[in-house]
Amino acid sequence: MQDIREKILEAYHENEGNVISLLQDIEESFGYLPQDAIDWFSEQLDIPPSRFYGIATFYAQFHLKPRGENIITACCGTACHVKGSERLINSLMRELHIPSGEDTSEDKKFTVEKVNCVGACSIAPVVIINKEVHGKMTADRLMKEIRKIK
Repeated sequence: MQDIREKILEAYHENEGNVISLLQDIEESFGYLPQDAIDWFSEQLDIPPSRFYGIATFYAQFHLKPRGENIITACCGTACHVKGSERLINSLMRELHIPSGEDTSEDKKFTVEKVNCVGACSIAPVVIINKEVHGKMTADRLMKEIRKIK
């Protein structure tokens, strides 16, 4: 972990980086923003941790908890909601044994994200599995896709 942090810090100094680019590099390297990494960079750069957390909690691209190996993004926009996205999400959470209030399976294999809109209303409901868009999704098709990954 130390080597990764040092490389990120070096790139930050070389590129006259800003806090957002630094957070992007941390997220890319670790898959999320570990607290100990934020604390370390805060100390190294003499930037209060609150500045990092303020930015990280403002932008949806940043994650403060470890995420799963497979990312499933479910659209919850109006068109998708009307076409049953909530039922899809509920069946997905049951299939993956993700407890209520959580978004990542205990084995860290899956993370389920809900987003407001993916801009593909004509093919609602939409589920994105590992960056691959699946439109007009049904519960049966979703479970088949998930079982392929498992």
